[in-house]
Amino acid sequence: MVLSNVISLVKLLFVKDKELYVFIHNITGYYPRDIDLYRLALVHRSKPVKLPSGQWANNERLEFLGDAVLDTVVADYLYALFPQEREGFLTSTRAKIVQRESLNRIGVLLHVDAHVRASTHSSSHNSYICGNAVEALVGAFYLDHGYKRAQRFIVERIVEKHFDLDSLVHSESNFKSRLIEWTQKYRVAIDFELVDTLTDGSGNPIFKTAIMLGGVYAADGTGYSKKESHQAASKRVMDRLERDTPFKQQVLSTVTPV
Repeated sequence: MVLSNVISLVKLLFVKDKELYVFIHNITGYYPRDIDLYRLALVHRSKPVKLPSGQWANNERLEFLGDAVLDTVVADYLYALFPQEREGFLTSTRAKIVQRESLNRIGVLLHVDAHVRASTHSSSHNSYICGNAVEALVGAFYLDHGYKRAQRFIVERIVEKHFDLDSLVHSESNFKSRLIEWTQKYRVAIDFELVDTLTDGSGNPIFKTAIMLGGVYAADGTGYSKKESHQAASKRVMDRLERDTPFKQQVLSTVTPV
């Protein structure tokens, strides 16, 4: 055992939150340096905590950072793994790994759900709290240990351990990725526009996204996260492209010939 791990174990005997220290080590392979980062990563916006500064905080900023780190690491990993594949394939495969459904599944497997601080009604309505916490934990780990260790954690303990890439590249569950591939194939401009933010009966936010293809309204969809609304809208657009020939022709007519 390296000296740093010995020191970490000695410190662990004298600190509070031993359970959280052990949990983070078990899922990442490293002990926390700044345990406060990980505490915050597990705080959902429905049940914020008050910082010593007097400000209320949750894990949304860490979630934003972790999302970006995940995208970068997974993109780099797939770029090296599939040197002959085109952009559409790489984009689609990356999306299948980092999508909320996948991260939520990973969070459950890692027992992240047992450590998340969230109100009961939010947990019952938002099925992606666990996946969001995984992104926040990635953000916390990146700040705590740097990019190289974050890269190793993501590749070895998330991607390679919990995904069957052979099956993944042949799955068709990610409607947004399929739609993006279609627009790239036909050189159609695509825009995802957040048109409204609503709330359900428990006060949870619901996002409504509309998709424009070549400036033509295609469909809209709703979800408890922006990504979920993107998926719902993309599914409706794919269905419409397959069944509505006049609509498809209208969209293709917006493409400027090369």
